[in-house]
Amino acid sequence: MNPLTAGQEGGRILGEARESNVKFVLILIVMMSFFTSPVDAEMYKWVDEKGTVHFADDLSKIPEKYQSDAELRKTPKETPPPVIRNHTISSSPPKAFESEGFHVNLLRKNELWMAEVTLNDKLRQYFIVDTGASFTLISVQAAKDLGVTIDENTPFIPVATVSGSVLTPLATLRSIRVGEAEAENVEAIVYTMPSGLPGLLGNSFLNKFRVAIDTVNGRMTLLPMRGIPSPDRPGGYTRDFWAGQFRFYHGNLQDLQNLKNRYQSKGDSPELRRVNNAIRFFENQLSELERKASFAGVPRNWRE
Repeated sequence: MNPLTAGQEGGRILGEARESNVKFVLILIVMMSFFTSPVDAEMYKWVDEKGTVHFADDLSKIPEKYQSDAELRKTPKETPPPVIRNHTISSSPPKAFESEGFHVNLLRKNELWMAEVTLNDKLRQYFIVDTGASFTLISVQAAKDLGVTIDENTPFIPVATVSGSVLTPLATLRSIRVGEAEAENVEAIVYTMPSGLPGLLGNSFLNKFRVAIDTVNGRMTLLPMRGIPSPDRPGGYTRDFWAGQFRFYHGNLQDLQNLKNRYQSKGDSPELRRVNNAIRFFENQLSELERKASFAGVPRNWRE
């Protein structure tokens, strides 16, 4: 696949936006974390008896018993931007931040900001930038183009969409580059978005950086999270960074274990085997994080 230039791809994307009125209704909920894809209409949020968050663009699509508790949500123009973990979203980033880090030009599509990404130094596409998404997302076609193998050993994790919850493959990309900012071994969900957009840039990449989005000039600044190691920054990272990493893996494992218990009550199944693969994957990731934390001298109470 020959990657398009930024201008060609940007023109193609903006052209598609003029030709169709796309509603972005895909909602990914990964281990109780979720994001909403902005739309040019109203959106209803509701929570089922299992605590899973769902979204619908029509109140009639929500089961009757949940309709009275459904929350009406507006487009980002009508609501203030959320504060997401360690990331900062502002229309005017601090000057000190502007003078450092990596600067990336963004494209606007409807209410979405998109950035050109390069996957495994091979495939270039425009992804939605979403600091509220736990994982980066790539399409099934992109996974094929990158030679990603999905088999019986692949970890699958639950992802909730407006049509229900599905088990979705989780791959590890060798690298993702956005402008001059690059991260290695980035986890990505393999799932084709109904809107037809190539993918989404989530926190499996973005949490390696402090993120500021300049909505006036259409630019994103990425400042690496790692600084100079010191007693209060073991390995070069702050307490919030380390604690967030451990919470992420512990939370995933707890949710996967709960899912495993439900599948086990129904006997052996492909779903149970996929969840077991995911548990082993996250246990290995947590073990590697523990090793790095011990080597860096991270206090035990930062790892809970």
